[in-house]
This record gives sequence, structure tokens and C-alpha cells, in this order.
Amino acid sequence: MLASKQVDWIELKAQDEIAPHRGTTPGKAPELSGRALRGKIQDPVAGPELSAARLRIAVARLSRRLRPTEAAGALTVSEVDVLVAAERRGPIRLSDLASFAGLNPTMLSRLIPKLEQAGLIRRLADGADRRVCRVEATAKGRALLDRVRSERNDALSRRLLELDANQREAVVVALPVLEELAERLIAPEQVPINGGGR
Repeated sequence: MLASKQVDWIELKAQDEIAPHRGTTPGKAPELSGRALRGKIQDPVAGPELSAARLRIAVARLSRRLRPTEAAGALTVSEVDVLVAAERRGPIRLSDLASFAGLNPTMLSRLIPKLEQAGLIRRLADGADRRVCRVEATAKGRALLDRVRSERNDALSRRLLELDANQREAVVVALPVLEELAERLIAPEQVPINGGGR
């Protein structure tokens, strides 16, 4: 519930940021506040409609609306996120798991026992340091995630089929760019700004 409220707040804030676009005369660039301008991508070819706020709200909506699945059963969004992190990064230290899943250690300490009792993850001792505990997804946990991903893929595939051919082609063309953008957001300090370094 908390995650859903956070996304709702993000969407409302983004709507405020892109609101100046609405009601403008076609062909005329809207007048933007300083806050909105800071979220704009200054690209004379793409035009003023290419907005960081619009992109962020679209990604947030897709993520939120694909998250609920029957396969996850009674698991919360946070519990599924922890399981995903344990599968992708395991065996992973609890401190690293908390960071990867975006949870504080206290919250994680409450989720781990539930996932462990359900047989979805298991704890492992660290051979180099007995004080360190690592976790990884079990075969049952990996199978559950496979079902969750399959359900999400099916839901998105049905919606993609509702688009016309031009719209689907636009999505295909955009995918490599979005994937590259996602990678750059992992380590933003490595991305040159305005040709920096020349």
C-alpha cells in the first residue's frame, strides 16, 4: 500500500510539472515555469513535448499497473521485490539486498523470515565472515517469479496487440533508447553532460 501511495504522489507531481503543456495553441511552444524547464530536455529536433516528467510518469504508470499478479498470491510488492533481488544478486548480503530492493534494514528484517518460511529464499553463511548472512532464491522462489513475469508479459502483450501497426513500431524503435537510458541512470556520474570532457 505504501508503494502504491508513493507512486500516486509521483504521478500527481509529474502531472503538475507537465500541466503547462495543456491548453496551448498547436505549433506554439508553451510558456514554462522555471521548475518545468528544469525537467525539460532541450532538443530542438524533438520539440518541447519531449519531457523528463512525461517519460517518468509513463514509466511509473507501466510499472505500477503491471505489478499486481495472481501468481504472487498474498505476497506484497515489497516481498516480490526482495525475492527478485535475491534471485538476481544472490547469494547476496542482507545489507546489499536492502539497498538493491530500496528498503531499510528494519523493514527487510521483517520480510526475510516470511519469505524463508514460505520456502522462497534461504539463508547462507558467509565462508569468509561468520557475522555476515547471505540469502538467495530457492527453486520454489525462482519458479514463482517465472509465473509472475509470465503473467506480466501476457498482460502487456495483450495491450500491445490493441495498438495499431505504427504505434507498435514506435515502441520497437524506442526500446533500445529506453534500455540505454536505464543503464545510464545506474551510474549517472559517468555520463558526460553537454559534451563534458572535451
